[in-house]
Amino acid sequence: MRKLQMVDLKSQYDKIKSTVDASIQEVLDTTTYINGPKVHEFQKSLEEYLGVKHVIPCANGTDALQIAMMGLGLQPGDEVITADFTFAATVEVIALLQLTPVLVDVDMVNMNISIEAIKKAITPKTKAIVPVHLFGRAANMEAIMQIANEHNLFVIEDNAQAIGANCRFSDGTKKKAGTIGHVGATSFFPSKNLGCYGDGGAIFTNDDELAHTIRGIVNHGMYVRYHHDVVGVNSRLDSIQAAVLNAKLPLLDNYNVARQNAARSYSKAFEGHKNIIAPTICDVCDCHVFHQYTLRIIDADRNALMDHLQSKGIPCAIYYPIPLHAQKAYADVRYKEEDFPVTNQLVKEVISLPMHTELDAEQIKYITDSVLEFFN
Repeated sequence: MRKLQMVDLKSQYDKIKSTVDASIQEVLDTTTYINGPKVHEFQKSLEEYLGVKHVIPCANGTDALQIAMMGLGLQPGDEVITADFTFAATVEVIALLQLTPVLVDVDMVNMNISIEAIKKAITPKTKAIVPVHLFGRAANMEAIMQIANEHNLFVIEDNAQAIGANCRFSDGTKKKAGTIGHVGATSFFPSKNLGCYGDGGAIFTNDDELAHTIRGIVNHGMYVRYHHDVVGVNSRLDSIQAAVLNAKLPLLDNYNVARQNAARSYSKAFEGHKNIIAPTICDVCDCHVFHQYTLRIIDADRNALMDHLQSKGIPCAIYYPIPLHAQKAYADVRYKEEDFPVTNQLVKEVISLPMHTELDAEQIKYITDSVLEFFN
């Protein structure tokens, strides 16, 4: 059996080595390292894949979120609602821009932002909602957009974990996660479903004016060289990373199917177990692309399970062990523990197993057998 890893980037690279190497070599041969043809090629290809008018590449996913908020013209003190159960980057950029983060609880079933919690958190100062498509599962964007339209709020989708996932609407239509709100942001961190070999990110929007503003922001506020029309930052996707992404984007749907198949095998092994709640896998839709495969462990010692798996050479992780409202940097007297019952429960129960495109049947059996062994 091959060595188990949370993400097996080497095996994935070995299968596409010739394509990736040739794409990178083109950049080296032309020396167009910043904003070169490979970046523009990737931008156009991603626009076509997502069905969105504008993709603006940038340096990383955190920058993508910050620049999206800058582009919308949010002002210090404006309240921005987002999920308590997620990685800190989402709230980090809100704080950096001197906006007011409003953390709310999540849904127990899908672990995404709670629709009812959003409704309760809206005040006259609320200006935006930031849903996070956590672990690869699309949030309820139909309900979120309805709330936003009723209250005249911006929606900024944090799509760092769910590129390629589809959001389905009650009228039967579907759209790619990240393209439904006013603006979306994603990360191309190497472990993502579509990852480069360094840092990278992108912003998506169908709004022509917003796209124009954002294109200036990512490049020091310039539209014409040395003419700074808006306050900007230096956040550009370099051409070598774009070359890698060009090689991988045509395979993204296949990668996501491989993840879904691995998740299906995992969940079948755990089906009906009294101590394990596996993520829901829908056979008729593709709203979950399994950036992570995350179990809930109930009436058992989750941490002891983690030790057991690691002793057997099985990597695993807890995403996320401390809710954002309990983090020192984001603590606020406004937050009461009783406002976060689901998040506070999830941080004690969740554990993520290896999930990547190269998982094989032998590895999955070893992992699932080892999990089940713990409970015997």
